[in-house]
Amino acid sequence: MFYPDAKTAHQGIFMKQITFASRNHQLTNINTWTPDSQWLVYDVRPSGASFTGETIERVNVHSGEVEVIYRATDGAHVGVVTVHPAQEKYVFIHGPKNPDADWHYDFHHRQGVIAHHGQVSNLDAMDITAPYTAGALRGGTHVHVFSPNGQFVSFTYNDHVLHERDPKLDLRNVGVAVPYGPVKPKGNHPRAYSGAFWSVLVSRTTPNPQPGSDEINRAYEEGWVGNSRLAFIGDTLSAQGEKVPELFIVDLPEDEQGWKRAGDAPLQGTPATLPAPPAGVKQRRLTFTHQNRYPGLVNVPRHWVRSNPQGTQIAFLMRDDNGIVQLWLISSEGGEPRQLTHTENGIQSAFNWHPSGNRLGFVMEDRIACCDARTGEVTFLTSDHGNPPSADAVVFSPDGHFIAWMEETGGFRQLWLTETAQN
Repeated sequence: MFYPDAKTAHQGIFMKQITFASRNHQLTNINTWTPDSQWLVYDVRPSGASFTGETIERVNVHSGEVEVIYRATDGAHVGVVTVHPAQEKYVFIHGPKNPDADWHYDFHHRQGVIAHHGQVSNLDAMDITAPYTAGALRGGTHVHVFSPNGQFVSFTYNDHVLHERDPKLDLRNVGVAVPYGPVKPKGNHPRAYSGAFWSVLVSRTTPNPQPGSDEINRAYEEGWVGNSRLAFIGDTLSAQGEKVPELFIVDLPEDEQGWKRAGDAPLQGTPATLPAPPAGVKQRRLTFTHQNRYPGLVNVPRHWVRSNPQGTQIAFLMRDDNGIVQLWLISSEGGEPRQLTHTENGIQSAFNWHPSGNRLGFVMEDRIACCDARTGEVTFLTSDHGNPPSADAVVFSPDGHFIAWMEETGGFRQLWLTETAQN
């Protein structure tokens, strides 16, 4: 039980601030806890969008002890860390070492690295010298998240080769890294690097989607659906040519050969085209909201689509007919979405499922709240105590006992947590 060193909330539950250093502490939107529910893992970038932090750290939620997991060298920056579901294994973004005017931290110049037992290895390989290398990428990966069984890692991706050709061709995509490496680039560019995993894109984008079609020009904010599927948001165009973010899903290959088998275009891409998904990986559109009064999933608040632990339902944010941001559920097989919440004030943040799958947690009315996954009934876990919780991340501990978030305290983003009241 916590002690009342912060204002008490409803039902006698306490809030507890757990970091106090005079700098920002940034949680990623999922998988921020160690498997034993004892530590929260974070980065220290000065603000959410400014990637100039040099350390990946963790704090013990009971003792307040802080440990540095990784410290960057040679002018590199690191951020956006997540944890393996069963081991103290961390994956995070690593920017270029010895950056210069031509090659510095940005969307298409960054990679995933894994830290485990003090050893650090490259997740993805990069080869930007044609002909490119299958299993390697040609740009930057971002927001790396382990699959529920810890075998695979999803990420979002931006392409250096096409960015150099024409920035309008550098479309965001979603990819997966699988443990069937290592991959060593054939080219000898000084910025190329090897990777321990085999990496491919699993989404397909086009610069100019056909209005009213299922084509998209951006795939992003992905979430695992079990261990064999990945859902994400894709930007479609309405018949009138307006952007409408819709929900998509892909089935992933079943074995190593499936990941390495090219489809109708090269896995590694060409000088004029993005890397392509493996054979048989086809994205399917799950929502069709062009006719709604407020069409499309919302981009504000920024959120990541999330499946329940059972892999049967995918949650996302969309406006109701009154323009209020609500939680919606859809079967991972498709069908009609179901509006889960019916609140007056709307959801203000990204969200996550409780490990039991019976509730979801988020920010509403500037407080931490949960809703029942069947009824949509909302319960508040904290009181309004001045500064609102950050919209970026609300994350349950693996044992289901706690929920963590960020909140500005004394001018810096600090980590806070409360009990979930039920397990």
